[in-house]
Amino acid sequence: MPIYIYCVTKYDPSDRDEYGSYTGQENTVSDHGEVDGAYLQAVAAFAKDTGIDHLAVREPQVPSLAHFGVEPPVDGFGLDGLFPSGLAGFYDGAEVPLEIGLELVRAMLRDNGAWCRLEVEDAFAVHVGWDQYLYISSSRPCVEALARTRDLGLFAKRVDASPYRFEEEMEGIQRPGDDDFWACLHQAVAEGVAGVLEETYLEGATRWHHLTVDTIGTVRAELAPRARLEVWPPLFPDIDTVLGALPAEGLVEGVWQDASGRIHCAIADEGDFPQLTARMAQASAAALLSAYAGERVPLFTAVMPDTDGVLRARWRTEPTPNDRRWALHHHRR
Repeated sequence: MPIYIYCVTKYDPSDRDEYGSYTGQENTVSDHGEVDGAYLQAVAAFAKDTGIDHLAVREPQVPSLAHFGVEPPVDGFGLDGLFPSGLAGFYDGAEVPLEIGLELVRAMLRDNGAWCRLEVEDAFAVHVGWDQYLYISSSRPCVEALARTRDLGLFAKRVDASPYRFEEEMEGIQRPGDDDFWACLHQAVAEGVAGVLEETYLEGATRWHHLTVDTIGTVRAELAPRARLEVWPPLFPDIDTVLGALPAEGLVEGVWQDASGRIHCAIADEGDFPQLTARMAQASAAALLSAYAGERVPLFTAVMPDTDGVLRARWRTEPTPNDRRWALHHHRR
């Protein structure tokens, strides 16, 4: 972890009251102009002082059910044009040149929707918090960058840690999506126990895959790096019975397969049930899942390791009973 940590802001420390609350005139939203540019120039200066020109995307996320930014959401979450493969290029571990990293910082400063940490292991890190508080960490003191930041009209304060720092979860069960996982999945599909794979490729974004014994290899090859996986039973062909199970109220996630074989999903409450029913009525198969934590239990889960077999993704799945049995058997080996 880089030991030199700075909070960089546009807020003059002299404009704070005795309790530390800001009392000045600076707005908490981006000006989309000179101040916006000053933040990016400051990040570039720290990167130069640290001697880095590429960054790794960590913990990328986009809004799912709601947008909590103070500015209106934009199409593409601020990522349009940044990745040749579009949203598919925004994944945990993606290496980007500094220029793209700066554009990601700009998108975060403007609350466009996309968020991530940008890091070089043990050397550099930058991320944006609420109200345009920017946190930069470096393995070097970055004296020239601090002077440049002051010249840009910004204020840098050394801190012990960012309040948004990543905190390692306690050691626990996390099944990797390795060959053993895929062999178990193949068996479950062959036995008719499993039939659908949910792939969370970004926090807030998922894809669903219909599984057969003949398509499992293709699905595996097309998954996003470090994706989080949840395995579900096959969808039901009796659509009337599925729709008849809609509750009187509450959140549910409808999952259905259309005539072309593509799987769709939508989260709805009782006010949206008529629209959800209309969308699912012509499906070839469907299911309803609870949208509440603790009630939504897949068959088993995994997180995809890197190509060398190492599990570097920071996010975790919630262990299922099957995962716990796997862990018990795995640690007995």
